[in-house]
Amino acid sequence: MKFDAPEGPNPLDRMKVVGHPHDRIDGPLKTSGTAPYAYERHDVVKDPAYGYVVGSAIAKGRIVRLDTAAAASAPGVLAVVTAANAGALDIGDFIKAPPLAGPSVAHYHQAIALVVAETFEQARAAASLLLVEYERAQGVFDLATSQSTDSVSRMAPDQNLGNFEAAFASAPVKVDQRYTTPDQSHMMMEPHATIAAWDGEKLTAWTSVQTVDWGRRDVAKILRLPKDQVKISSPFIGGGFGGKATSMSDVVLAALGARACGRPVKVTLPRPLMPNNTVHRPATMQRVRIGADQDGRIVAIGHETRSGNLPGHFFTEPATIQTPTLYAGANRMTKGRLSVLDLPEGSSMRAPGEATGMMALEIAMDELAEKLAIDPVELRIINDTQVDPSDPTRPFSTRKLAEALQTGADRFGWSKRNPAPGSVREGDWLIGMGLASAIRGART
Repeated sequence: MKFDAPEGPNPLDRMKVVGHPHDRIDGPLKTSGTAPYAYERHDVVKDPAYGYVVGSAIAKGRIVRLDTAAAASAPGVLAVVTAANAGALDIGDFIKAPPLAGPSVAHYHQAIALVVAETFEQARAAASLLLVEYERAQGVFDLATSQSTDSVSRMAPDQNLGNFEAAFASAPVKVDQRYTTPDQSHMMMEPHATIAAWDGEKLTAWTSVQTVDWGRRDVAKILRLPKDQVKISSPFIGGGFGGKATSMSDVVLAALGARACGRPVKVTLPRPLMPNNTVHRPATMQRVRIGADQDGRIVAIGHETRSGNLPGHFFTEPATIQTPTLYAGANRMTKGRLSVLDLPEGSSMRAPGEATGMMALEIAMDELAEKLAIDPVELRIINDTQVDPSDPTRPFSTRKLAEALQTGADRFGWSKRNPAPGSVREGDWLIGMGLASAIRGART
């Protein structure tokens, strides 16, 4: 996208739609339990079979033997899909982790097989009959102890403006803190689920995916099909938040199972397999440094972050992404680094980067306010800006952060707060009052 002139009033602010009562056309379906979610589409195919996903029992290594004979001959079993009989698979544009391991295992619980049977219970029982022998390999699973040579983040490139190090060193008041966030997994109410059916070489998937066209693109690429031979239907999603941004392993495995048995196949990821066969928010290690003068004006601001991902993957949790544009300051530095870890793939989850980065930046601002003995609202207003701090020649078309902070403080009774931490109690409860700014730009 390219903007050569201010956009003007936001269409949402014209109050033609927003601010008026509207009936939710999907409300009766959702409240009556008749909304057609993916796994419960009883109207789209006849006589579907059921697939049960088997995950790796090791965290890194190789499958040296996978005996499917007992499972394949179990009651009701129609097919057992493994990397040995699935055919050649590619990887998608958005998701890079292979949806089916073999012989290499990239991470714990990565799918190694799909057992397809007449009923879910038969598929699950047969899955327990698979005989698997592994050759374990040494893996790296902890960001703090990773010894890998970090690569520069492609998601949040380094930024340097002015002379951060010199300005920070000479600042009268400084904050220099490190913050960490853990790995976090999606656990939306509706699990990843798909019904897949083939009509010759054409695939239809009724699935739970947020971005349908991405889903078509990626599943076509993984299965080496022309995109026009893939159709995806996803009228309702029971929670996605980035974890269903595109077609995940359930879509690919259901398609492979349906091809193997010649019937439509239903696949859902059980809760234990969801964190390891989709994507998650990677852990971060962040350092925030802010230098200010005695009046609270920021003279230097630096934010560094490190996260991890599978070998060959480029996604970094871009926790510095909001720092270049939220507060003023002439001397600025951000750095993002990526370590190699043998964990499930890191990718989009609920405002990737901003969610973890805003936490660190805003805590640092509160700590700076305490050092300066300045009200945290006042400190943020002092450092508000009407131009892009990374490029002062670019004014914001609309920016009302200071107004929002003042209005919120007035309505929330901020002036009545006791600023001393841990000083207000109600019985056994400590009562606190805090605030935080937030910003999220439109990615291009």
